[in-house]
Parts: sequence; C-alpha cells; structure tokens
Amino acid sequence: MALRGSLRAGRALLRAPGPPARGLCGRPPAFGFLFDVDGVLVRGSQPVPAARRAFQRLTDGGGRLRVPVVFLTNAGNCMRSDKARELSRALGLQPPPPPAGFPTIEGVILFGEPVRWETSLQLIADVLLSNGNPGAQLQDVPYPHLPILACNMDLLWMAEAKMPRFGHGTFLLCLESIYKKVTGKELRYEALIGKPSPITYRYAQHLIQQQAEKQGWKAPIRHLYAVGDNPMSDVYGANLYNSYLKSAQQNQVQAGQKRSPQAASAQAEVSLELRNDCTSSVESCESILVCTGVFRPDGAAPRETGETVFHGHRDFCFEPSLLQASHIVQDVDEAVQLAFKKENWS
Repeated sequence: MALRGSLRAGRALLRAPGPPARGLCGRPPAFGFLFDVDGVLVRGSQPVPAARRAFQRLTDGGGRLRVPVVFLTNAGNCMRSDKARELSRALGLQPPPPPAGFPTIEGVILFGEPVRWETSLQLIADVLLSNGNPGAQLQDVPYPHLPILACNMDLLWMAEAKMPRFGHGTFLLCLESIYKKVTGKELRYEALIGKPSPITYRYAQHLIQQQAEKQGWKAPIRHLYAVGDNPMSDVYGANLYNSYLKSAQQNQVQAGQKRSPQAASAQAEVSLELRNDCTSSVESCESILVCTGVFRPDGAAPRETGETVFHGHRDFCFEPSLLQASHIVQDVDEAVQLAFKKENWS
C-alpha cells in the first residue's frame, strides 16, 4: 500500500490548501521520502516518539509538506483512507474527511494476515480446490488453480511486543505448505506485490513526482530516501530498486548494454515498462535502516542478515548484498536529518 504524503484526503496525508511550501532554504526540494509505517512511525497503535519530531521538520507552520512524502507499507489490511486517518492521529496532524465512496470490487487479493488463520486457510483452500465453487464436489483437483495475487511478503513485522510478530509472509508460507500437502502440487501466484518488489517502488516514485508537480515544486526529483526497519523488505527493496534506476541510466547511455549479474538475476520480477523507463528524473533510491522496529543492532531481537536463513518469499530471488543498508540511524527523525544534510536542505 502506497499513500501519498497528505492528510487531507484518503489518497494523501498532509496536503493543505494555499501556496506551495518551499522550506527555509528558499528552493524547491529535489528529493522525496518513502516511509515505512510499522516500526518506523508506529509500533502497533503507539507512535514512535521520533515520528512527530520528524514531521515537524517535514512541514511548515501552515501544516504543508516541505518535501514530497509517500507512506510505503505492506500492511494493506484496511482502506487507504482509514490508514490516512490512523497516521494523522498518530503524527498529530489534521485528519482527512470521510471518503466519498468505495471502489468497485473487481477481484480477490491477499492483502494481509487474518485474525483467525485456520478459518481463512480453510476458505482459501476450499475456493482453490473447487475452482471457485465451494459448494461443488469435483472429482479432480483443478490445476492450474485460480489466480492468486499477494500484496505482502513480510515474514515478520514489529508491534508493541518486544519480539517481532508473524506477518503475511508467514501466512503465505502456511497456505503454500497446506496446498502442496493436500494436492501434491505447488501453489502459484499471479503476481507478488509489495516491498521488496520493484513495481511497488516504481509506483511510490510516481506518487512522489505527482505530489511535487501538484505542489508546484519545479525542481525534478533526483533522489529518494526509503526509511524502514526491516532489512528484508525495506532495505532489500530499496536497494533492488536502486539497481534498476542505475540500470535504466546505463541504458540511456548505451542502448542494449548488458546488465550486471546482480540486476539481471531479478529481471523476471519486473515488467518491461519498468525496465525500459528512461524518462524518469530520479537517479537513486537510498535505503535508511532505523533501530526502532524489527532490526536491532544489539541483537536483542532476531535479525534478518541472510547469512544463515532467508526471510524473503519462496518465489523471490535472493542477493545477500542487497540487505546492506546505505545508512543505519537510530530513528526516523535522524533519518530525516540525514537526508536534509545530504541534500544541503534545511
């Protein structure tokens, strides 16, 4: 789930009417932020103390954003407008008005882990084994089964508890194991979306650029700073997307140039449109890892190092070097200050 940083509507969480805010330095920003939510801005229902300080830096006296912001979370278990109101309250910002209406339902998607796992696992298995008609009894198991779209691969996430909680990636692991045990066949996905998928970052980049245009900020967005607490989803995803940005820049210089083995190993996960995008102004996506969530530098909680165990999804390629964050800071407020310093923007 990607939410634009404006708290005035369901799509956006901080935008206020009036002239565009340009910040104290008198020039428009050439960068934007992609903020993870759980473990970076909140822990369960409780805001991380540094989050409000960070957004005091990110907004002007009138409550308008000084730089473009997107909230990039894999927690898709609620409407985007509800998540906007939830973040508004947590960050001490003006909540958005109620949504005008609801979109038409066009399909079934796995967004997040349910409350009663056994019930959901049984229902999904019923649908797959009956080819979408649980009231029927089929003699043979239909295969290939109905399309499945999963939007969250996180094995773990951080709430109020001291230890990480099982995430939707764990639920997918259970579903895959049950389906194979019952049918003897592999569960297949139509697509895997959400961090660390580059498609998710491409969409977040689109929202960042769209937000900057609507605010009247003329400077092209050059740099993205992805702030997260989970090395496998947040850091891995940002670094992987950064490799695609570099690859696109190389393609601009020399058409048809072969990519590095690291970039080529994950090509199948991204569409041709993303690979061949040569019109974007964005040059880099730097990963910033905070210590208020899943990642703990002191080893107080399990760490996703990739040295002995891979916490990513079964169908996702693994490159250990992509788990190394560009920067490690204490919290989200330090992450904002770091980006401001790198951009010479106060």
